[in-house]
Amino acid sequence: MISRRHFFQASMAASALIGASGYGNWAKLSAQQALTQNDLLDFETTGNVTLVHITDVHAQLKPVYFREPEINLGVGGAKGQPPHVTGADYRALYGITQGAPLDYALTYQDFAALAKGYGRMGGMDRVATVVKSIRADRPDALVLDGGDTWQGSYTALKTDGQDMVNVMNALGVEAMTSHWEFSLGIDRVNEIVENELNFPFLGANIFDTEWDEPAYDPYSMFERGGVKIAVIGQAFPYMPIANPGWMFPDLSFGVRQDRMAQVVAEVRAKGAELVVLLSHNGFDVDRKLAANVDGIDIILTGHTHDALPEPLLVNGTYLIASGSHSKFVSRIDLDVRDGGLKSLKHKLIPIFSDVIAPDPEMAALIDAERAPYAADLSEVIGKTDSLLYRRGNFNGTWDDLICNALIEEREADIALSPGFRWGASILPGQAITREDIFNATAMTYPAAYRSEMTGERLHLILEDVADNLFNPDPYYQQGGDMVRVGGMGYRIDISKPQGSRITEMTLLKTGELIDPTKTYVVAGWASVNEDTEGPPIWDVLENHIRRHGTVSVDPNSSVKVVGT
Repeated sequence: MISRRHFFQASMAASALIGASGYGNWAKLSAQQALTQNDLLDFETTGNVTLVHITDVHAQLKPVYFREPEINLGVGGAKGQPPHVTGADYRALYGITQGAPLDYALTYQDFAALAKGYGRMGGMDRVATVVKSIRADRPDALVLDGGDTWQGSYTALKTDGQDMVNVMNALGVEAMTSHWEFSLGIDRVNEIVENELNFPFLGANIFDTEWDEPAYDPYSMFERGGVKIAVIGQAFPYMPIANPGWMFPDLSFGVRQDRMAQVVAEVRAKGAELVVLLSHNGFDVDRKLAANVDGIDIILTGHTHDALPEPLLVNGTYLIASGSHSKFVSRIDLDVRDGGLKSLKHKLIPIFSDVIAPDPEMAALIDAERAPYAADLSEVIGKTDSLLYRRGNFNGTWDDLICNALIEEREADIALSPGFRWGASILPGQAITREDIFNATAMTYPAAYRSEMTGERLHLILEDVADNLFNPDPYYQQGGDMVRVGGMGYRIDISKPQGSRITEMTLLKTGELIDPTKTYVVAGWASVNEDTEGPPIWDVLENHIRRHGTVSVDPNSSVKVVGT
């Protein structure tokens, strides 16, 4: 891990090696004139190898709005480092003009207003246009998918991920790794991997617990541009903690740093001139892994949904972050010769859906996948007066709305909503369709439980999740953002150790402090416990929205954050 000062030094040193990407000038230019597809796809081809990276699509086949986080705090060595920079600080770091296309795409400020001008982003038919354009320029470009692909939408849920498998096969992906894929259950995952996927499903860190051996291929070897390339897969390390372990009972995961070093040595011994880690660790975990394991040239990082317009150089390894929800595609051109990487040129391509033309073949495939569900997808459930978004360390308005629904529909004192990063945004004044609801809730363990918890139990839950997010050692950061809380406020000091971060827990309806010995009615969803009972969260949310007609979410000031 490197300091902010060293980051700038490394960036300047790297610019001599990789060439300036010109993002600051590009943003200023684009702010002054209309975007064109050529603007977005323009790239001066260099070297002899091209990598194309997309990750964390979360089953979003169509263009969406997706607001980036306002609060994204780093701790320990990551404090103040990318990707833990937002808003004006982000613009200053990367030379982006306020109001420019990249400001809209990469930050949160004035999101609703900018969205009306720049429109939706993503869409796998637009991604296909980009991939075909790159391959027209570099026919043997290697297209890699970082996982979280088969989950996150109504159609993916209804088809057990088949719609996404068909689309990624058609896109010509050549390897992938995984995370939420396993929430389809081990039988379905293996059915897809063995019978339906046209490319390798990689996971060097996934082991069969019975035989203590790799459960899936750890890597694949490719030859491109006369170069022997090893692509190593790294699945999300904390599956049995963050997701229901009973869905994949015979697998173990973990960062497995020593294992990664062994695999890197193995592929180097087999003649790999370029080593690429296709990772779903999360950015800070990958930063530490890069610092501790020599010999990885590129880490294509995923899971934390970060989008960075420049690579980050750590211990000779370039970290590339390509965002989420099909908002971006990364193109990386490499000059690899004499057994090693000599230069790198990178572009984070923003997928402005009103600018990039849909690929006709992919558009037809997507329409066919969605056709059986068209009526359900388009049914209007209500309307929102508020901007609905999810990303942020402590709260998002989607989850505020979900918490309101849980308290009202399940007659609870307090509501808990998991800190998921996936979920498309909706602008103020927009209709809320069933598809919108499922974009924020579609998963295979959706039961909205209602239970009783003591104040002490609630405190333990908040402390445990906070440590997953704010432990200074990235290898102990095991989940998403902070659990969202409705009906209760609290104070969090992220600089404190586990067990002492959460104080001043307050029941909002009475203003009284939470009593550790008192019992409260708590409603929530997405419990990892098997046989959790309750209606699916999408039914709870739909009933709530239908009853109100138009929903509005008040600004959330119930969480007081200190120690930043």
